[in-house]
Amino acid sequence: MTMTPAEADKVLADNFAPWVLDLGLTVESLGDDRAVLRLPWSQRLAREGGGLSGQALMAAADTATVIAVSAARGAFVPMTTVQQSTSFQRAVTGSDVLITAVLTKLGRRMAFADITLTDSASGDLAARASTVYALMG
Repeated sequence: MTMTPAEADKVLADNFAPWVLDLGLTVESLGDDRAVLRLPWSQRLAREGGGLSGQALMAAADTATVIAVSAARGAFVPMTTVQQSTSFQRAVTGSDVLITAVLTKLGRRMAFADITLTDSASGDLAARASTVYALMG
């Protein structure tokens, strides 16, 4: 039931708060159980020292999960984050971040995902996250 990246970008535009849209996320690719989003480098998202802020990376991981679930179901459905755990491994400076959310289980009422966040220039792993979602519809 995978949707196209253009359809997934519309899910972003239609269902996320303005501050999430301000991150500039775009959908790179989709699969039956995954979504890859790009978080473009922005000095506005950087902390002292020039690394992307953890808050921006966590919001990107959370958003990628919603897109992965939506792609797997063929359309957006109301859902809410139940749990998110993030481990940061290295700073990203001056480079876009690729966020890959892979669904590990998609049930009728719950979804589970593992997310990797990688520096697009070097390919180095910047962070890992795991999420649990309650599906409302």
